[in-house]
Amino acid sequence: MTRKILYGVQGTGQGHISRARGLAEAFKDFDVDVTWLFSGREKSKLFDMEPFGDFKHREGLTMVTEAGQMKYRKTALNVAPATFLRDVNRLDLDPFDLIVCDYEPVIAWAAKARRRENIGIGHQYAFGKQTPLTGDTVVSRLVMNQFAPVDIPVGLHWAAFDDNILPPILDLPDIDPETTQDHVLVYLPFEDQDATTRWLQDFTDTSFIQYSPAITHERRGNVLRQKANVGGFKRDLATARGVICNTGFELISECLQWRKPVLTRPLAKQMEQLSNAAALEQLGYATTMQALETHKARAWLDDMPPAPKVHFQNVASALAKWLARGAREPVAQLSKQLWS
Repeated sequence: MTRKILYGVQGTGQGHISRARGLAEAFKDFDVDVTWLFSGREKSKLFDMEPFGDFKHREGLTMVTEAGQMKYRKTALNVAPATFLRDVNRLDLDPFDLIVCDYEPVIAWAAKARRRENIGIGHQYAFGKQTPLTGDTVVSRLVMNQFAPVDIPVGLHWAAFDDNILPPILDLPDIDPETTQDHVLVYLPFEDQDATTRWLQDFTDTSFIQYSPAITHERRGNVLRQKANVGGFKRDLATARGVICNTGFELISECLQWRKPVLTRPLAKQMEQLSNAAALEQLGYATTMQALETHKARAWLDDMPPAPKVHFQNVASALAKWLARGAREPVAQLSKQLWS
């Protein structure tokens, strides 16, 4: 019998969508019918969405950031409660055997309102008692816990801090990441892109490829600016000698798998990214900076540290199989298997 799954994905950042791409590919090997729902970004601003077929879209809730800093007040003012409640109340869950979300609030709250069991798969569900945590406040903790609440949290992280945590879900093409070129890949989507370009131009002896949804293709001195796209970005990541990025989970996971040295700057006042930076420091997996620090970047570029020897198992395939079988196996058992 084909198992019908409703899978919600937070679309504000590319990391959630990248994870979903990895799972969409893995689902092809199983007898499942997956309906994808994305929220948190205008539908017209989603790109390379072919793997998800005729997906659903809702306005949802969006985190507001400016110049590398989380804006909680503007995030709250940006909420359209009437639209959100309408979307929650109108979402039909009856046709589906399983409800799953990656930090997607419409599906999470629709399941909660109808008392349907909801499985959460994502990095945000990894912040238990043993996971490194910093930068948290009453507001940030409330947002983390109530943004997209679930019944069965399946966390994703770089280490097994708790028994509900799995390694990252990866969406990496079949490219040899050891055929490196001379460029450094830059993805700092929460920064002012023109200011970022000017900062990179200070390092005249280094070639950079800067990606962002907010720029168009052009060269500015030693900086090649590229509009965000999945295929080109993954090719340039595979051949990069190093990566400068914000401290989101998915891209750094890909860097670890492909053994790319990372210099990362966490989004200010954003608990998840600040905690990610703390975890990276604890594990020795990356170099962190609290702003676009010229001195620290100069030192990193001049003496780039070797990437850690990390290799994650095929989590997407294991999760697709787990969901196809009805998600009956305890998460702790799945975690033990994937970290062994």
